[in-house]
Amino acid sequence: QVQLAESGGGSVQAGGSLRLSCAASGYTYSSYCMGWFRQAPGKEREGIAFITADGSTNYADSVKGRFTISRDNAKNTLYLQMNPLKPEDTAMYYCAADRYACGPIWYQFDYWGQGTQVTVSS
Repeated sequence: QVQLAESGGGSVQAGGSLRLSCAASGYTYSSYCMGWFRQAPGKEREGIAFITADGSTNYADSVKGRFTISRDNAKNTLYLQMNPLKPEDTAMYYCAADRYACGPIWYQFDYWGQGTQVTVSS
């Protein structure tokens, strides 16, 4: 049974930083693309960062240069380092996994975590 569990969200002031983690289990983690998505109230789910099985990364323009995605295949864990944070980064953040898809189209991803809330105050 595939499970993804995010952690590390919280409330910070603008300019601060957070590191999100996503613990994966129940599948061959190292063979899957992993992604981070976020969704703010009233807005569509946005794909923001992706990392392929071989470690190639891609970012949405909204986070490029501020966020860093990484993966530890020995620990089956995905990370998202975020800094500096802006108020517009406030959203629920989700990690997702897929064997083939590795881009911002959220419905192409088969597996999802429950999300972790990030709130950035000005």
